[in-house]
Amino acid sequence: MEVLRTPDERFAALPEFPYEPRYVEVDGGLRVAYVDEGLADGAVVLLLHGEPSWSFLYRRMIPVLAGAGLRVVAPDLVGFGRSDKPARREDYSYARHVGWMREALFDGLDLRDVTLVGQDWGGLIGLRLVAEHADRFARVVVANTGLPTGDQPMTDAFLAWQRFALESPRFEVGRIVSNGSGTPLAPEVVAAYDAPFPDDSYTAGARAFPALVPTRPDDPAAADNRAAWEALTRWEKPFLTAFSDGDPITGGGERVFQKLVPGAQGMPHTTLRGGGHFLQEDVGPDLARVVVDLIAATPL
Repeated sequence: MEVLRTPDERFAALPEFPYEPRYVEVDGGLRVAYVDEGLADGAVVLLLHGEPSWSFLYRRMIPVLAGAGLRVVAPDLVGFGRSDKPARREDYSYARHVGWMREALFDGLDLRDVTLVGQDWGGLIGLRLVAEHADRFARVVVANTGLPTGDQPMTDAFLAWQRFALESPRFEVGRIVSNGSGTPLAPEVVAAYDAPFPDDSYTAGARAFPALVPTRPDDPAAADNRAAWEALTRWEKPFLTAFSDGDPITGGGERVFQKLVPGAQGMPHTTLRGGGHFLQEDVGPDLARVVVDLIAATPL
């Protein structure tokens, strides 16, 4: 496949993001970038971003988590951030995203006893990893995400977003993230979200993602997501929901996790006030403290 790599100079002088990238290769040579901060022997917190952001999204959370003595690992999904970007939309599938992250995090970094923090596609991918590799995870925190199987109808707003991502002549990532946050982002922050994409040829992964969400029972990913739900209905380790109060996309989605996942029973689920879809931008330190408190309250 043809693979694009964003020039390093695009990431110069990022606001509040001084972290040096590290790299691991998957799938015969695709480079996956990740941030690895905090104590090397601390409990591992895995921060998985979604569409169309990158690990920069977690910049307000990393200092809180690392300051609490945790090891913070925040990868860039293939097609995003500093990671390599296959150039064709057809190069991306839900299964490939799961496989790429499994290879990077488990085969490459050998992460164990992981606390997952997944938002948006970070949950769609991360929960598949939890279901398929339960022995690698100690806890789960889901924030503004879901695990669709295509058995329930999607909203008209989401279907319109799918069409926009595939058909719009302009796909301005920074503006999309800003519009999905509770308050408009500063110009330098918008520029940081645009940084991975020098031109539209780099956006194949970002444009493909919405169409990879299972919206029909016969979607290619539907059966695997149903199997993941079966596994989650047997998950008894700590499972916490921390959704925001201002996300029109996933609002109310936390209830299905609270109802069906055994590990969610009796947990101090929280609703974070003042957050939009990208709650890491709006209430990131608050979400980080929720994670710190969960780990402290549920030692291995």
